[in-house]
Amino acid sequence: MSAGPNTSGALRHVLGHLLTPLLMCVGMGLAYLGAFHAPEPHDLRVDIVGSGPTTQVLAQTLQNKGAGALDVRTVADRDTAASALREQRSFGAYIPGEKPELLVASGSSDTSAMAVEKVFTKVAAAQDAPLEVTDIAPTASGDPTGQGVFFLLVALSIGAYASVAVIGGAGAVLPMRIRALLAAGMSLVVSLIGTLFAGPVFHLVDQGLGGVWAMSWLYAAGILAVGVGLHTFLRRWTTLGVMVLFVMLNFTSSGGIYRPELQPGFFGALHAFWNGAGFVEGVRGHVYFDGHGLGRNILVLTLWLLAGAVLVVLAGLTEARRRKAGGQGQGQGQAPGGAGAVAAGAGAGAGVGRGAEAEGEMEEEMEEEMEEAVAV
Repeated sequence: MSAGPNTSGALRHVLGHLLTPLLMCVGMGLAYLGAFHAPEPHDLRVDIVGSGPTTQVLAQTLQNKGAGALDVRTVADRDTAASALREQRSFGAYIPGEKPELLVASGSSDTSAMAVEKVFTKVAAAQDAPLEVTDIAPTASGDPTGQGVFFLLVALSIGAYASVAVIGGAGAVLPMRIRALLAAGMSLVVSLIGTLFAGPVFHLVDQGLGGVWAMSWLYAAGILAVGVGLHTFLRRWTTLGVMVLFVMLNFTSSGGIYRPELQPGFFGALHAFWNGAGFVEGVRGHVYFDGHGLGRNILVLTLWLLAGAVLVVLAGLTEARRRKAGGQGQGQGQAPGGAGAVAAGAGAGAGVGRGAEAEGEMEEEMEEEMEEAVAV
């Protein structure tokens, strides 16, 4: 028995929509496996504390054995090494001697600190001496792995880009200014929820909660503005587009799991200007490093929000132009005089039918778009 016309059409419709999850599968695999499957250090800056031939020989030996994995330098004293760690210019400082000591700053990146500790544990073992590890910038008590900020980023991102699908889909009939206000309101709500998670609920940070909220709002508002603006141009592909921007490329380049020094160069390059990296590094700088580098990261978040605002304006102008073109087309299609009245009367029933059908298709498209976003 052959499939009827309705079944064939429905099957083509489903197959067309199945393209989206397939593209998501490919994109997520390329992004996550490409970024995380084999973390290896490259140009990871570490310091050897001291002066004289012995220190120089140790530094050069590590540099040569690392074969590009380490960027080994010598510094004069412990205070200089600690300052470099607090300014995130280095990720470890080894102080040789009878009781060797390693300085790290896990607040910058716990995985980088672990990579450095692994290297210098072997160095100390070669000298038959136990290694003392001193963490000069430890993470909060509620975030022992240092990755809580990354998962806060995930929660904020999901709240923001799922809101994009609802505002763009169910709110597509609303004027752009109202959608923009809804986006602003949702970004505030999402940021407040994230701040509650970071502070009173899970204690991911133990100071500077007001600054964490401000960066959460900037981050969520940027995603919502970009997404709402893009919806006018991408329509049902908005969910996929937002996922590419704010999940596939964003989470992997944020530095929340591995910093760029442990990732392939592509993700390290994105880390320099992507909004997720701006949020993660901004929170780290604010909470653990006395605001070092905070201004630059706030600038990154602000520029993403401004880019979203520009997209919203362009989308509003585009929609106004489309409405104007549609109105002109309807006016030109009306016949003059009595012929116009006859034509209008003859086509009224068909027009109502087509209008109802178009409205039904629009509602179906909105529902599918929201279901795709929620499922993601």
